[in-house]
Amino acid sequence: MPVLTIAFPVFDPVAFSIGPIAIRWYALAYIGGIVLGWIYARSLLKNERRWGGPAPITLVQLDDFILWVTIGIILGGRTGYVLFYNPIFFIQHPAEIFQLWNGGMSFHGGFLGCVAAVMLFARLNNIPILSLGDITTAVAPIGLFLGRLANFINSELWGRETDSSVPWAMVFPNGGPEPRHPSQLYEAGLEGILLFAVLAVMVRMGALKRPGLILGSFIAIYALARITSEFFREPDPQLGFLWGGLTMGMLLSVPMIIAGAILIMMAWRRETQHIEKSI
Repeated sequence: MPVLTIAFPVFDPVAFSIGPIAIRWYALAYIGGIVLGWIYARSLLKNERRWGGPAPITLVQLDDFILWVTIGIILGGRTGYVLFYNPIFFIQHPAEIFQLWNGGMSFHGGFLGCVAAVMLFARLNNIPILSLGDITTAVAPIGLFLGRLANFINSELWGRETDSSVPWAMVFPNGGPEPRHPSQLYEAGLEGILLFAVLAVMVRMGALKRPGLILGSFIAIYALARITSEFFREPDPQLGFLWGGLTMGMLLSVPMIIAGAILIMMAWRRETQHIEKSI
């Protein structure tokens, strides 16, 4: 083991137990992300200056939406993992599709599930889809940050092999004897802290007044952050590297850059048209 390699601080994946029920850190990350995101979203809706007037979504509607988006994230995340990352295994073992406690969630699938929840809830409640998407994605980095920390605690989704020139390289308990990048922490920083900070600054600068701008920015910036982190993350063993050394995470993120850019351009164009009409 290289001299500068850091020993992985082994954590118990179970945070605490209540009788026979074990509460895992990963479950707490989901719960914490949803609760903290809900609190932050409520504060944004209460601030009329951020919207240029009353928010197009009421607090009661937001409270009702939480259940919808939770279901969308879980169903979408699991479905995405089954279809994108391990379809052959689950065809052979269909009963394990429902065993969420064994792990296996896909961000891209969870995002699509979230999109479906936003569109359906907005239509049923006569809410602007883009504004609901903006408020949802403005708070999403909180959950992403906590989720990546849970990945680190669970010693899963670790990084690629490296050498002693990287002083923070770690040997993960189930990752073999080679030192590796702590890519979960890279993702927590890029997809969580950095993305949250950028979107928070945009919100303070009035981005919520341009429906779709926060949504498009989240999609594009997340995709760029994910592609960057994939250069340090070990690909899933059942998939390995794909064409030209690309990974599944990279391939799934490319369409997000395009979609995000389109939404950003539409948001800016819509605002320009509004200004011209008012003049």
